[in-house]
Amino acid sequence: MFDFFKKSGGLLGMNARNLDYIRPHNRKRGREIADNKLVCKRILKKSGLGVPALLAKITNTEELERFDWSTLPNSFALKPNRGFGGEGILVVYGKKKPTRPVSNIPEDEMPEEAWIKADGSIIRIGDIKRHIRNILDGSFSLSNIPDIAFFEERLTLLKLFKPYAYKGIPDIRVIVFNRVPVMAMLRLPTRASDGKANLQQGAIGVGIDLATGTTTHAILGKGAAIEYIPGTRLALSGIKIPYWKDILKMSVVAQEVSGLGFLGADIAIDRERGPVILELNARPGLSIQLANSSGLKRRLERVSGIKIKTAERGIRVGMNLFGGEIEEEIEELSGKRVIGSIEKIKLIGKDGKEIEVEAKIDTGADSTSIDTDLAKELGFSDVLEFFETIPKPTSTNRDDLKKLSDEYDVTYRNAHTDLRAITFTYSASGFSMRPKIEISLIMDTIEIPASVTIADRANLEYPVIIGRKSLRKFLVDVSK
Repeated sequence: MFDFFKKSGGLLGMNARNLDYIRPHNRKRGREIADNKLVCKRILKKSGLGVPALLAKITNTEELERFDWSTLPNSFALKPNRGFGGEGILVVYGKKKPTRPVSNIPEDEMPEEAWIKADGSIIRIGDIKRHIRNILDGSFSLSNIPDIAFFEERLTLLKLFKPYAYKGIPDIRVIVFNRVPVMAMLRLPTRASDGKANLQQGAIGVGIDLATGTTTHAILGKGAAIEYIPGTRLALSGIKIPYWKDILKMSVVAQEVSGLGFLGADIAIDRERGPVILELNARPGLSIQLANSSGLKRRLERVSGIKIKTAERGIRVGMNLFGGEIEEEIEELSGKRVIGSIEKIKLIGKDGKEIEVEAKIDTGADSTSIDTDLAKELGFSDVLEFFETIPKPTSTNRDDLKKLSDEYDVTYRNAHTDLRAITFTYSASGFSMRPKIEISLIMDTIEIPASVTIADRANLEYPVIIGRKSLRKFLVDVSK
């Protein structure tokens, strides 16, 4: 891991997390909501966010003794209300069937109900009651204060995750700051973690590219980097997380309703219901940095102080700033840069004059075209003035124009050094004759010499379209 620490100057330490982010941004009320799972569940549900169904709660030993165990389903999760770090969570996966028909057993000889845990061991009512007493005594709560035990529905495993998860349900942790998702990881339960998606107990953490929702690097527990599920050749990178934008939006909205400025939202995907929020963390752990092979500090600094008015805007900022890991791999393999359908470019005209504009990337167009006013700003007014003196063809027949184009090209290009060619084109609006000049344009830090046509684009959304001839060094991702 030395290379990671060396590379990641933006590594966030525990002290910096507490002093710079938790104390200033996580007020008392927000921390109380996150630390009280039942209150948090109620607030999130009221705000329209999906949460696992509450089955029952036990607040004291009297309620424990009166509890009707027949009301529990075959599978469920038992949790401490104020637990942390995954401690005290008990998950059962099915009910143990009696060894002989119940109808043949006298009532006074009925066996105690029993359930099956992730490791296949049996847990009976007596065992569950002892565990609940420990919860009530505060054995798993923050500051060891008396607590509440509650039963929650056990979510159903998404088919996608079945080969990757041992018994339990994977979840996605998203770190949100200032309404911007800044880092995320997929947590996969293992045999060592007893089917729980908790890195402290031995689960697998896999970083997620924020732009695409695709997994990247992975660690086992809180340290060792791995590429495959242990004991298999099942790669951990390249898993496409379903409902990705929904998950990011749920995380940001959860931050808004909780009042926490810096949080970790834990979200699972149920086979039937889709994404549901398991809990919020006011003090999220920092192993997520190792899973992403990237430090949190610089990411948090980049979004600090930005005015984010809506969840949608925050999501776009996070995806744009902190996505692109998958793109980097594509670029490395292809030797080409990945760009979107709209890009900021810099045009370089006469005497080195530079103008920055947004351009539409149009793979359907052969050549690049710029607006008339832009051409003037770049120093080509004289070309446009000369072009106006050139007689327009009297015929618009394609064959006639094809013969004429070579004649025009030689005659008028020689008459004006900046006029590289005259193009005759047909489009939906009809026949047109346009001048062509040579400039340089810079896109994604790459300088490209380009022959561009000049056209009146005043009524169009973008003053420049970049055609195929200027895109040889790029791959276009239309979803960007």
